[in-house]
Amino acid sequence: MGTVKKHILIGVLVSLFATFGGVFIYLEYISKFGFHETLELIKEGKLYGKVLSLAAIPNLFVFFIFLKKKQDNKAKGVLLATVLIAFTTLVLKFF
Repeated sequence: MGTVKKHILIGVLVSLFATFGGVFIYLEYISKFGFHETLELIKEGKLYGKVLSLAAIPNLFVFFIFLKKKQDNKAKGVLLATVLIAFTTLVLKFF
């Protein structure tokens, strides 16, 4: 695997980790209800897209950190993952 592809993959993985971290923080600390109760409310209200959108906010910080460190290929990976998350959010909105 080439160095460029490796760095892009690292950016994608870091972005996905940041997104899952954002989901966890939302479910555990921001929601007024318990972890499992919040999951049920999201499921009942079909709020997957909205929660996923909020959870992707940490990607913004990761993206700018990579840019500041001049790690452009990792920033491209974060951008790629964020676009995939946005597309997933769009799909979830209509289904």
